Amino acid sequence: MFQGVYTALITPFRDGKLDRAGLKRMVERQVAAGIHGLVPCGTTGEGTTLTDTERLEVVEATIEAAAGRCVIIAGVGTNDTAQTVRLTQAAQKLGADGALVITPYYNKPTQEGLYHHSRTVAEQGGLPVMLYNVPSRTGVSFSVDTVARLADVPGIVALKEATADMVYGAEVLAVTEGRLDILSGDDTTAFPLWALGGHGVVSVASNLVPERMVDLWRLHAAGDQVGARKAHMALLPLFKALFFETNPGPLKRLMAWTDLELSPELRLPLVVPTPETTARLRAVAVAQGLLAS
Repeated sequence: MFQGVYTALITPFRDGKLDRAGLKRMVERQVAAGIHGLVPCGTTGEGTTLTDTERLEVVEATIEAAAGRCVIIAGVGTNDTAQTVRLTQAAQKLGADGALVITPYYNKPTQEGLYHHSRTVAEQGGLPVMLYNVPSRTGVSFSVDTVARLADVPGIVALKEATADMVYGAEVLAVTEGRLDILSGDDTTAFPLWALGGHGVVSVASNLVPERMVDLWRLHAAGDQVGARKAHMALLPLFKALFFETNPGPLKRLMAWTDLELSPELRLPLVVPTPETTARLRAVAVAQGLLAS
C-alpha cells in the first residue's frame, strides 16, 4: 500500500511557530520532484516537541499544500496508546492517508505491550498504520516474531524499519512474506534493503534532494541495480552528513542554506550544530553541488 520514496518532512519554525509559507514551498518542491508521499511530524519533524494542537496544524497544512497530489502519512505516535488513538482519529478527519506509529518510548513495553499498542491504534484510529521501529531513539524494538503477528492485524500495512540492522531487515521481510510493505527508515540502508525485497524508504535526505532520491528508487524499480548502486554511493556522503549531529539539526542547517527563507530553528532540547559541524556540513554541501564553493 505504501511503496516508494516518502519524505520525513522537517517542521519549519519561525520564531517558535510553524512557518506555513516555508512548509508550502517545501511541499511544492516535493510534489514537483515526483515524491510518492510525505510524512509530517515524525522524528525529523520534531513531533515529540509539538503539542497535539501544533501537530495537527502541521498535518493539516501539509494536506492542504499537497492537495491530493501525493500520499500523506501523519506522524501520530506517542508513548500513550490512548493519546495516539486520539491523534490518529483527528488526522483521519483532516484527510490523512495513513498514520506513522512509533514504538512507545520511555515506557519500555514488553513485546506483548508493543503488540497490543499497535493493534489498538489500528483497530480504533481509523487509518492504515505504518509501524515505526527505531530502537536507538525509543529503547525498545519489535521482535521479528511480533512483526509477524502484527502483519496479520487488519489495518497494519507497513513497517518503517530503522534499526540499520540488515539481518533484522532480512528476517522481517522473510516472515511477513509480502503481508507488509517494509520501508527503510535510514537512507544509508535504503538501497541494501530494497535489494533484499524492501518496498521503499522514509527519507531524511529527500527533504534536500527529492529528485535524486526518486531517481534512485526508479533505477531500482526498473531493475538497473548497477545504476542504483552508483546513485546510492554518490549520495552516501550526504546521508552520513545528515547525522553528524542529532537529526534534524544538520538537515535544517542545510535546508536554510538552500532555501534562504527557511530558518534552521529547532525546538529544545535540540540545538543548532556547532561551528565545527557546520564547517563539515558546508564542505559536504559543496561537494554534493548544493552550494557554490
